[in-house]
Amino acid sequence: MQYDLPTLRGDLFGGVTAAVVALPVALGFGIASGMGAAAGLYGAIAVGFFASVFGGTRSQVSGPTAPMTVAMAVIVTTHAGTLPEALTIVVLGGLLQVLLGISRIGRYVAYTPHVVVSGFMSGIGIIIMMQLLPLLGLPVAPGGAVGAVKALPEAVAGTNPSALGIGAATLGIWALWPRRFDRLVPGALVALLVGTLLGVAWLNDAPTIGHVPTGLPAFQWTAPAPEFLARALEPALILALLGSVDSLLISLVADSLTGTRHRPNRELVGQGVGNVVAGLFGGLPGAGSPVLTVTNIRSGGRTRMSSVVYALLLLGVLLGLSRFAEPIPQAVLAAMLIRIGWGIVDWRLLGRIHRIQREHLIVLLATLGLTVFVDLITAVAVGLIAAGMAHARQLEGLELDSAVSVPLLDQTFFPDREVPETDPYSARVGLVALRGRFTVASSRKLMEVIGADIKEHDVVIFDFSGATYLDYSAAMVLEGLLDEAARARTESVVMGLDGPVADTLARLDVLRRVPADRMVDDLDQARDAAARLLYG
Repeated sequence: MQYDLPTLRGDLFGGVTAAVVALPVALGFGIASGMGAAAGLYGAIAVGFFASVFGGTRSQVSGPTAPMTVAMAVIVTTHAGTLPEALTIVVLGGLLQVLLGISRIGRYVAYTPHVVVSGFMSGIGIIIMMQLLPLLGLPVAPGGAVGAVKALPEAVAGTNPSALGIGAATLGIWALWPRRFDRLVPGALVALLVGTLLGVAWLNDAPTIGHVPTGLPAFQWTAPAPEFLARALEPALILALLGSVDSLLISLVADSLTGTRHRPNRELVGQGVGNVVAGLFGGLPGAGSPVLTVTNIRSGGRTRMSSVVYALLLLGVLLGLSRFAEPIPQAVLAAMLIRIGWGIVDWRLLGRIHRIQREHLIVLLATLGLTVFVDLITAVAVGLIAAGMAHARQLEGLELDSAVSVPLLDQTFFPDREVPETDPYSARVGLVALRGRFTVASSRKLMEVIGADIKEHDVVIFDFSGATYLDYSAAMVLEGLLDEAARARTESVVMGLDGPVADTLARLDVLRRVPADRMVDDLDQARDAAARLLYG
């Protein structure tokens, strides 16, 4: 990618906008974690900078997130007796993330189905759009989306007209800002400046960001007692897995918005390095942030530079720039979040919801609902399981179409032998031909469809000449078919077994009951083997 002046301008605007949005969020997450407001700011700087420099997603912005904050609150209250012990868990979690990246397991997240990605993207957008209470001049309600909905009727009665006016103006300016002017000045930045000016000059009774901690963090980590390390490993692993999955999912969101492809294993390394540094300096652990990432992208950020700008601006706040951020009305930030949330929702797919197959529609709605009312990790876990089941159901029919069970008439299959005149349609030999791939998706049906045919013959030829892949489930079903044939006193002949299919069956020793003289290469050899079994 060529880095030119428009790209630099977009990165600057994206980083500035993300930093302004991140400041109150980081402070709030720091308080919620039990580590203090400053810890949230330290974590945003450390994770934001190092995850950008060493990570694998060019436009992603990292910082404290709700899942990591909740996990850290549990660690502070349950797993750590002191702050140094809590920071040790953060450092260990970061090191484990680095190991996960080095082991190259991050690439598997790329196989997430689009309906799952669309579901949690739209869910994230809805959550962000529910930032209505600060728009009315009131603090955020606890309890997530459900808490916001419950508190809304009472909040309407206590609306601060100044905050509502500022928020409406901010939202309107960004929404109506001509897109052709975004190359010169992004609408997000214009909305931020105008909303802040309204709050400072005229509507100054609206709540603002307020006091921001200042001063560089000191090195706070101290070596823990050896016996604590064993206890710290479990919460550190949970922290590492939570941060890794969270970050890689947001990387998929960034890819869908920018048309790029992230490097998942490098992303895990970058996130791990950032969390290690955060733990060393008393910061809150973080991950890829959906709000900040989308804010950055929608404001023009396209490369790592935007996240570096974001981190440096937050560092500047610690060094004395906080006085410029403190007057920003909270309604301005709420309005900007609502506009950002609208852009996250996957309207392209939701607009075609009536055209989506039922199985995929269920996956989409389940993922969306769980994202809004439970949490992102649960939503994606359930969504992946449901998507896998829907995919398996589709594969079942396709794989069964590749399995053929046919009778072979004696008079045509054995042309050189006399067939009793009393039974001209005798078919003592059956052919089971497997073509293509067979997996767990078709295993049960394979037994039902073919198992009944086996009992109708004296000899069954299993033809693998067209089979390309058998997973372990299908291999064990094949063993069941062979056992079913043996119980029906039906002899088995195996034909055309080679390649990966042969390796799978040999590894599981599925064909141990089939004699070597019944393992043949082609149909002529199978005919000879069947003749020996029938006629001696």
